[in-house]
Amino acid sequence: MKPIIEVKNLTKKYKEIIAVNNISFSVEKGKIIAFLGPNGAGKTTTIKMLTTLLRPTSGSMQINNFDPLKDMEEVRKSFGIVFQDPSLDNELTAFENLEFHAIMYQVAKEVRTERIHELLKYVELYDRKDNFVKTFSGGMKRRLEIARGLIHHPTILFLDEPTLGLDPQTRNRLWDYVLKLNKKEKMTVFLTTHYMEEADKVVSIGNMEHVGPKNYRGYFNGAAHCLKPEGLFFVHTIGRHDSAKLGQTDAWINKYIFREDICRQLLN
Repeated sequence: MKPIIEVKNLTKKYKEIIAVNNISFSVEKGKIIAFLGPNGAGKTTTIKMLTTLLRPTSGSMQINNFDPLKDMEEVRKSFGIVFQDPSLDNELTAFENLEFHAIMYQVAKEVRTERIHELLKYVELYDRKDNFVKTFSGGMKRRLEIARGLIHHPTILFLDEPTLGLDPQTRNRLWDYVLKLNKKEKMTVFLTTHYMEEADKVVSIGNMEHVGPKNYRGYFNGAAHCLKPEGLFFVHTIGRHDSAKLGQTDAWINKYIFREDICRQLLN
């Protein structure tokens, strides 16, 4: 099966600054993928290139069998996105925010209201549908942004640091929505985070396959497979031993430095 996201030798430069340096990866349909790295590593830049907001300096991309540089409109129909910075209209109600987005994506008028109500119920905001967004908490706004990203039935959901600034309880609740969405809708989820424990949660619970040495696969149950070009980590799975957490010195964690012949242990 052809990957739903395929990236080859993707690079973005700003004059002398290399924001993204020659990364390549592919994502299978229905998987949850976490892009893990410190602030400034190029995570948001990568998402912007994948979602047609930024042109790469070099390299190629395929999103749902379309080229973001040549088939921009088709690519944009394929995905929903929750940006790192809030992007809702605080002077509109929850319903009005979703309605505006539905109109922009040409959701048919006869099904528009039904779809909005369905999503508001999904993110548990139906009872607040007529309230102005400026009265919402940070967690409520994030949930509404997820609903907005799903309004046009996309096949891929991009989440750029979706839990940034949220309290632990709200963060866990948000991940529950994402994991339920992946399981129920078989939606591909591509997220960025710099929280190691979140990456661990995603790859341990989410719909991700084990990779790595065949003789290890039977002993692992989640964890991270990382690409690390210039500080940017691509998290897949290679598995962790027993119940070890990311960050523990006894964890079987590996990283893939982007040279095909090298795969090293992340923790000594």
